[in-house]
Amino acid sequence: MKKAEMTVPHLFMCPISLDLIKDPVTLCTGQTYDRSSIEKWLAAGNLTCPVTMQKLQDPSMVPNHTLRHLIDQWLQMGTQLDPVYLSKIDSLGSLKKNLESDEAPLEYKCLTLQKIQALAEESQSGNSCLLQLGFLPLLLELLFGKAEPKLSEECVKFAELALSCVLRLLSIGEYEYLNMLKEESKLESFQVFLDQGTSKIKRSLCQIIEGISSSSETRGLCAKLGKNRKLLKGLVLSVHQTYGESEAGIKAISALCCLESNRENLVQENVINGLLAYISVAERHERNLAPKAMATIELLLGLESAKEALINNPNGIKALIKMVFRVSDHEGSESAVRSLMIICMDSLQAREEAIGAGILTQLLLLLQSQCSGRTKTNARTLLKLLRSKWDEEPKHL
Repeated sequence: MKKAEMTVPHLFMCPISLDLIKDPVTLCTGQTYDRSSIEKWLAAGNLTCPVTMQKLQDPSMVPNHTLRHLIDQWLQMGTQLDPVYLSKIDSLGSLKKNLESDEAPLEYKCLTLQKIQALAEESQSGNSCLLQLGFLPLLLELLFGKAEPKLSEECVKFAELALSCVLRLLSIGEYEYLNMLKEESKLESFQVFLDQGTSKIKRSLCQIIEGISSSSETRGLCAKLGKNRKLLKGLVLSVHQTYGESEAGIKAISALCCLESNRENLVQENVINGLLAYISVAERHERNLAPKAMATIELLLGLESAKEALINNPNGIKALIKMVFRVSDHEGSESAVRSLMIICMDSLQAREEAIGAGILTQLLLLLQSQCSGRTKTNARTLLKLLRSKWDEEPKHL
């Protein structure tokens, strides 16, 4: 069969020209067009997406390499290309239209998302199909496009399903789409989910914050999140919640600390007290993130405000000492020792409290353990610091 006689799959057709796409590009709305067609549309003064008619916040175009590869395969192989695979893509395309529909109720969209996940999980290429069909920006828009003051039961169910799909897609890249959260209205929606969402929703949002903080494409958004005191307060509160939610909160907080500008704001929202409280009860959990919480505290202690917060916490020094020597493992020991060195260097109160709480015994136990040589070196340095300072200071009888 000649190529001209072959039926062009719907996915491979430009919505503007209705011809085979030669150079596929995707807009911020997630819709894909042939470059020449969409350039003519924009050049004519149109500021909307031809399919969705949404106003284009960002008129830039991203090359859709996955779709180009599929089209090249189709042109080379013709009828030999797996019809089941093409059928799956067309099915996903139809389901996408269901999500885009303004008339479809949320309950129906939840069923649609379940079908989408089932189709995507059938093969390793499932997530790539979702990406090249523009599901990521669509789901983000559906999730955060409209701020609702109070979440309905249907909205919560949809959010759980949509966020699960979003995280699957983010795991293979495309972080730049998250920059949509720079818009105040969308960030407000994000905040509503963080405040009112289920534990599953909150954990997913914390994972998104991790992604934002880890990508160079979203560095500006990371800084914006760090200035949002309400969001930071919500993350700090999550540390006090149930297992799973608290761990996700700690990971998000640790990730945000990648920017020095975010650290002071976190300290102002009592993150030191939150992390110390977590460390104090972490052993109740079979798996815990006490070492990550400890490493985050050490990083924050570069700020005078963080040092003051730790010293003023009635259980602050004791929590650090508890981390110095843990029978089960030595994760966190080095951070705990270094943190105590920072605190005890300039604070008589901290030195006296540490010695009174048994730090010397803990350090001696650590030196006899199987911890790393670097940890032992730091432990000896702290011992010398405490002994020298103790000898220099007048003793109160």
